[in-house]
Amino acid sequence: MCRGHSQVWDVLHEKEDRTPITDIDVIYFDKEKVAEKIEKHYEQELKQISPNEPWSVKNQARMHVLNGSKPYKSAVDGIAHFPEIPTAIGVKLSNGLLEIAAPYGIRHLGAGIVEPTPFFLENNYEIYRQRMHLKQWHLRWPKLEINLQ
Repeated sequence: MCRGHSQVWDVLHEKEDRTPITDIDVIYFDKEKVAEKIEKHYEQELKQISPNEPWSVKNQARMHVLNGSKPYKSAVDGIAHFPEIPTAIGVKLSNGLLEIAAPYGIRHLGAGIVEPTPFFLENNYEIYRQRMHLKQWHLRWPKLEINLQ
């Protein structure tokens, strides 16, 4: 699965020049092989196919450690633990069809509303606040409604 909110926000803001993609997040779930070096191997394979793309591969079976939560049960459970609701969306190709995984729906993304996911609201709110400060999304997309408490 991979995600990309900036393209949607560019359309909402009627930007003719698209925001450069800073990374293409590719996630998967394999609790048997959790070594980070495997993710790096997959990144290298993707770079061979598409060398100019900023690939970032993460096994959601090990990402719970970064968030200080219980182990995730699936890739979609990992998505549910992303920091912001509009970035907690994944898309995968399955049998020639695109499938969307959006534990909190897609309304926030399409409406330009940024809020923390329930996990970050309850457990890591300060990390969410720091991300909003560092990302400075409101400067690129001023119509966004970034909710901070």
